[in-house]
Amino acid sequence: MRFIRSAIFIIAALVFPVFSTFAQENEPQVVDEVVAQVNDGVITLSQVKREIQNAVDSLIQQNKMTPEAAKAEVEKKRGELIANLINEELIMQKAKDLELDKEVDAEVNGQFLTIMKEQGLKTLDQLYAEMAKAGVKPDDIRETYRRGITKRLVMENEVDRKVYLAFSSAEIKKYYDEHKDKLMKPESVTISEIFLNFAGRDKDALKAKAFEIVSKIRNGGDFVQLAIENSDRPDVKNDKGKIGTFNTDQIKATSEEFITPLKATKVGGVTDPIIMPDGIEIFRIDDRKEASNEFDEGAVRSAMTYEKRPEEYKKFLANLKKDGYVKVSENYRDLVAPFLAPEENTAEVKKPDPKKTDGKKKNK
Repeated sequence: MRFIRSAIFIIAALVFPVFSTFAQENEPQVVDEVVAQVNDGVITLSQVKREIQNAVDSLIQQNKMTPEAAKAEVEKKRGELIANLINEELIMQKAKDLELDKEVDAEVNGQFLTIMKEQGLKTLDQLYAEMAKAGVKPDDIRETYRRGITKRLVMENEVDRKVYLAFSSAEIKKYYDEHKDKLMKPESVTISEIFLNFAGRDKDALKAKAFEIVSKIRNGGDFVQLAIENSDRPDVKNDKGKIGTFNTDQIKATSEEFITPLKATKVGGVTDPIIMPDGIEIFRIDDRKEASNEFDEGAVRSAMTYEKRPEEYKKFLANLKKDGYVKVSENYRDLVAPFLAPEENTAEVKKPDPKKTDGKKKNK
C-alpha cells in the first residue's frame, strides 16, 4: 500500500578524514580546521563541508535546482548550519549522560529490519549486499540513523515529556474549550490487505484471480487464510494481512484512488480489487471510527506540548550552552553569532560556576 509502505530513501554521507598528513622532512601539513569547540568535542571544517554537500544534494534532488543554484542557496546559510552542528554536538553529549545507548541501538536495528522487510529480503546480510551494490555503506547509514534517533530521544526525555506533564487540569480544560475545532479527531479506518504483485505474471490472469478471491471472501471465505495463501507481502503469515489504523484525510491526500472504495465498504467487508501500477490491492475494513471532538486529555496535552515545543527547545539548548563550554573560532564567530541566542552573542569570556562546569570557561 503506497501511503503506508512508503519508499525509504538512503543518503550516504561522505566521510572526510580528520587527520594531519606529513610533507617533506615530517613537517605537518594541516588538512582540517577546528570551527568550534563544544565541551570536550569539536566541530571541524570537514564536518561543515560534509553538511553543506548533503544540503546541496538534497536541494538538487528534492527541489530540482541546478548545482550552482543549490550551492549559492546553501552558502547563504553557512552560519546557521554551523550553529546547528554546535547544537547537535551538545545534544549528542547530553545523550551520553542519559545513557540512551541501548534504546538507540534497538531503534537503529529496527530501522534496518524494516528496510529489509520492505525490500522483501530475508536477512540483514542480503540487505547489506544490496546496499553495497548501490554504493551505500551500511555503517554510514547506521550512523545517520543513530544521530537522528539520539537527538529525538534526548528532546523527548528532556523537553517533551516534562512539558507534557507540566500542564495543570485547569490549563488543559481551558485549552480544550478554546480549541475544540482544532482538537477534532478525523475519521480513521483499520485495514487489512491482500496484495497481488504484477511482477513476472500475466496481468489479466491476476485480475481474474483477484475477483475470485473477493468472491470467496464475500461468500464466507476466511480472509486471513486467503491472505496467507495469496498475498505477496512479506511477513503475511505473521501479521495476517493487518496493516494498521489510518486517518482517512491522510489517505485521501496521499492515495486518492483508495479513499472512495474504503469509504464505500462497511466494517468487516472487502473492497473490489483496486488496480495499481505494480499490482492489485484488496482491502478489508476491520474497524472504523467517525470524526469526533470528545474530550481526550492525552490529545489535549499533546496539542499544547506541540505549540510550546519550539520555545522550550530553544531554552533547553541555551541551558546546555550556559552549563557547558562553547568556543567558536574567531574566523567563524561573526558568521555564527546571528544564530545564537542574544545572551550568547558575545566574544567575552564568561566566568562559569565551577559546580556546573567543572572549572571550564565558556567563550563565544
